[in-house]
Amino acid sequence: MSTDKYTSPLSERYASREMQYIFSQDMKFRTWRRLWIALAETEKELGLDITQEQIDELKAHQNDINYDVAREREKQVRHDVMSHVYAYGQQCPKAKGIIHLGATSCYVGDNTDIIVMAEALKLVRKKLVNVLAELASFAQRYKALPTLAFTHFQPAQPTTVGKRATLWMQEFSLDLEDLDYVLGSLRLLGSKGTTGTQASFQELFDGNDEIIDKIDPMIARKMGFESCYPVSGQTYSRKVDTRVANVLAGIAASAHKFSNDIRLLQHLKEIEEPFEKNQIGSSAMAYKRNPMRSERIASLSRYVMVDALNPAITSATQWFERTLDDSANKRLSIPEGFLAVDGILDLCLNIVDGLVVYDKVITKRLMSELPFMATENIMMDAVKKGGDRQELHEKIRQLSMEAGYHVKAEGKDNDLLELIAADKSFGLSLEELQKNMDPAKYTGRAEYQVDQFLKNVIQPILNDNRELLGMKAEISV
Repeated sequence: MSTDKYTSPLSERYASREMQYIFSQDMKFRTWRRLWIALAETEKELGLDITQEQIDELKAHQNDINYDVAREREKQVRHDVMSHVYAYGQQCPKAKGIIHLGATSCYVGDNTDIIVMAEALKLVRKKLVNVLAELASFAQRYKALPTLAFTHFQPAQPTTVGKRATLWMQEFSLDLEDLDYVLGSLRLLGSKGTTGTQASFQELFDGNDEIIDKIDPMIARKMGFESCYPVSGQTYSRKVDTRVANVLAGIAASAHKFSNDIRLLQHLKEIEEPFEKNQIGSSAMAYKRNPMRSERIASLSRYVMVDALNPAITSATQWFERTLDDSANKRLSIPEGFLAVDGILDLCLNIVDGLVVYDKVITKRLMSELPFMATENIMMDAVKKGGDRQELHEKIRQLSMEAGYHVKAEGKDNDLLELIAADKSFGLSLEELQKNMDPAKYTGRAEYQVDQFLKNVIQPILNDNRELLGMKAEISV
């Protein structure tokens, strides 16, 4: 690792090698050469004077890129595409004259960007599916464990630990739907020339529209795509980048919400993210067990959500058939958005795989609040014994305030049941009241909802993606 110049934390600390390769120079320039081969093959098949010997020569040097030649050439001509055309031509003297024939720089640049984003989305998709799989196992394991629910982070009607996990899963599954739509709608730019009019191909093919119409579909198939965008300026619409970035921002938002919940639960000592044997939580407070993985998710997620503004503003401010104010911005916003989401999903995988659930703490907190949750049932029991519903409601309100005061102002345990038992108008003994203290009575259909959600929503996703399952994520720092 270089210590005398800036290096991106996304590469050094967060993103996987697999995602880093997708956005590497090697991936980029190898794809350029694949595109030049696809163009030459298409032009040969459509009747231009290009030989199989030239095609074979291009293929023979597809992957052994002479970077040194390209770098030296770029110092002279200040143009990256023409530098690589020159370098490729040095290796392929027979094919030199037909490399990049009829194309403009965006033929390799923009088509490569689409290919790279498609590959990156596939990797994101794989990790997203595995996050859903891990959460499904967690939800199944804890579907019946009652826990205090919160609205406004105030105690509310109980739910189950597994049901809460379905809320996380539902958001990630919506992200998967969005990802699949955008990935399925990606098209190549094709080869449309300097302003998208295909004027150069009109010249090459003597204005034969029937032949020219075949160029883009043939290139798309050779590169593994169904089709090309039907019209363009010099570039594909930067709206495409906006759609991709919005998918990443959606995943980041879901991950952020998940990480917030884990951080709050860890504060409550109910659920904890993995904490390694030799991990240090604080340089000063040796006892600390900070939720640093979840905090990192939140931190990276905010970056991705804000990063989505870059392509949106860029697409909104493109002039006519193209301007170059997209280039520097795009080189930063798209790769780094993907690298950050890659790191986020690795963290999610790592956390869910090692979540620690403290069921006794969960039960203790729930039981401390349950008397308040049980008051409606208690009131109904008292009415059955002849009590007046309206009078009992007022008494419960007053006694609840008194019990709350004892807990908050005096630091005592919740004594609401004792207070109700001592009030003769209820006609209920403490033993009878305590029969209402089974937490499972108050979680509604939570367990059933978990079963239905896993069966109807998550399991079909996992069944359709069996070949992607089984990922584990190691966190480097």
